[in-house]
Amino acid sequence: MTGKRPQTTGVTGYAEHARIADELNTLPNLLRMAGYQTASIGRSMHTYPHYRRYGFEVVEHNQDLFYRRHPHIKPMSDAGGIWSDWPHLQEHGLPVNGVSARPWHLNEQDHETNTSIRSAIEFLDRRDRESPFFMYVGTVAPHPPLLPPACYYDRYDRYGMRAPAVGDWAGSDRSPLLCPPTTQPPTSASAPRLILDGQQRRSTLAGYYGLINHFDDQLQLLLARLECDGIMRNTYILFTSDHGEMLGDHHCFRKSLPYEGSAHIPLMLRGPTIDPGTVVDQPVVLMDILPTCCDIAGIQVPDTIEGRSLLPTTRGENLGRPFVHGTHGAMRDCHDGFHYLTDGRFKYIWWVGPGREQLFDLDNDACECHDLTTESAHKDQLVTMRNALIDMIANAPEGFVQDGQLVGNIAYGSTNSHAVLTAINASTG
Repeated sequence: MTGKRPQTTGVTGYAEHARIADELNTLPNLLRMAGYQTASIGRSMHTYPHYRRYGFEVVEHNQDLFYRRHPHIKPMSDAGGIWSDWPHLQEHGLPVNGVSARPWHLNEQDHETNTSIRSAIEFLDRRDRESPFFMYVGTVAPHPPLLPPACYYDRYDRYGMRAPAVGDWAGSDRSPLLCPPTTQPPTSASAPRLILDGQQRRSTLAGYYGLINHFDDQLQLLLARLECDGIMRNTYILFTSDHGEMLGDHHCFRKSLPYEGSAHIPLMLRGPTIDPGTVVDQPVVLMDILPTCCDIAGIQVPDTIEGRSLLPTTRGENLGRPFVHGTHGAMRDCHDGFHYLTDGRFKYIWWVGPGREQLFDLDNDACECHDLTTESAHKDQLVTMRNALIDMIANAPEGFVQDGQLVGNIAYGSTNSHAVLTAINASTG
């Protein structure tokens, strides 16, 4: 939405009530001002407050779509909590971040994925044919609760699944080496750390893979509609996700972690100037989406944008960015917060709480099972990436860098007040 680093926006972790400060330069608003009709369909983009458009002309959240179709199903609560009115939490009893899985309990056409895709197609029915359009389509799936339609769940429940990857650094129990004690017992369906094996693992992965397969099939409907309208030849499609799932790797479940299961997400771009089958072997980040879309639309990118257009990479050019940076503030009882860098081959992680480092060679150890920080052969690589991180976060308000060195045991929250509006102006409601 902003094309900026977390340190710039002030949102350094999961924040439930963080407003976008620079509303003029959001992705949808830049496109809207350039003449595009803009629409947000399905799952919201964690924007706050939920009714704020931030440049989208059309906003249809999945909550509204679901309750319009099922007025007899009531929200869990009228207290206004962040999960109280989400339709994918109704009636089935599965937790929003848990390992439990089962087939979808309503008719398939009422599944949240179906609803989002159908609503996107309906927007195409009524869009302004005389202007270009930008449509964001979001689904909850494959995020838990793991509720694919029965045929998709059954398809994957038949097969054996790979064992989880467990690093030599992760310990032998349910408490990974680098994380604080959790208040969730390891037997809880929502535990962030657990040993996921046996029938439970097979069921969890059947639910997760089933949701992905179901989404793939629904997405095909949307692509087919674009083909039928004859506009695919002039349309770019960008597919990505906000996070993955650990699925038991390194005794972890859920997300918000720097490891590949959580952080290595898909990003696919299709369009009339891109040769099919093009593969770009460069690390990219979500803040690159805004300048990429502006580049496609021929819009000048504001000087405040920190991401980079990915279109040149499809022509064989290099972004000229030695590392991409990831970070997350302390996440409830999951972890104390971290920073990491990767150049696509090596990944360096620095945990803010204990001040602990990790180094992985992703080319030779894609599942991050062997920590290289103590190996003399990789000392230079470790120092190079540590110094690069020091340069990158030297001015962070938390004071992570002192006298040119990383300093741990510093509180790292989900927001910094310098760029986040936390109150709604009374004059605008």
